[in-house]
Amino acid sequence: MAKADGEQMGIVTALVRVAFLVDAVYADSAREYGLTQQQGQLLCVLMPRSYGMGELGGVLGLAKSSLSGLVDRTARRGLVRRETDAQDNRAVRVELTPEGSRLADEFYAETCRRIERLPSGLPDAEREVLADLLSRVVRDNEVPPVFMVLDEQG
Repeated sequence: MAKADGEQMGIVTALVRVAFLVDAVYADSAREYGLTQQQGQLLCVLMPRSYGMGELGGVLGLAKSSLSGLVDRTARRGLVRRETDAQDNRAVRVELTPEGSRLADEFYAETCRRIERLPSGLPDAEREVLADLLSRVVRDNEVPPVFMVLDEQG
């Protein structure tokens, strides 16, 4: 039986609904920047550094064929490029182009602003507790770095 709105949710319901909420914000932000949600995620992952295709597939949780298609479509837009790996000429690394870096910075900043507003009804102390608890869940489950760590203290 469903609980009425405003009643306490269990951990499963709350986490699934929060994931859905963040996913929707991310998708809306991506659309406004002319990106698919996966392209937005790819740009954010590549912001701090380039990745080899195998490593990138692992971080994004994509099969080789899906990743190749995503990189191809994003490269055709001039946002990423494939480069030969300096350590292994047989391997390829994916990196942001200057245009991709500019768009990634804008998309990332706007997405952060939108997500930051989600818990705006919580007092600072509760926001800190929430951040600590969610950080522990992420670390305990070894979630790959799909979104840069934002220095929220500065």
